[in-house]
Amino acid sequence: MVLEIPPNPNCEAVEMRVFNDLEPPRQVSRVHLEREAGMPTWCLITGWTLTNTPCEASARKVDDSGEGVTTLVSGGDAGLRLQPVEGATAWRLDDSRQWGAPFLLIGDPHDLA
Repeated sequence: MVLEIPPNPNCEAVEMRVFNDLEPPRQVSRVHLEREAGMPTWCLITGWTLTNTPCEASARKVDDSGEGVTTLVSGGDAGLRLQPVEGATAWRLDDSRQWGAPFLLIGDPHDLA
């Protein structure tokens, strides 16, 4: 899989990254991560488009030359959008509780739902 994210208001741009797919993609809607050190939390996750609308987020096991075997979570052409499950609101760029990421690499597949 080739991943490239152009400059956009949701997240930083990513020049071409190449991952070797080991499994087909599956849709995901939640991820367990530590945004603040020592404070893991479940977050909603969606893909994000250049037209500023949500789309499907998907996860797949990949081989990444820098990380080894891991789970890649990717979204739309503008990356991913995340927010804490608790107090979740409609997806918007101007919501301070939400943030964007070009993609995620998740070590433990149990951290995805």
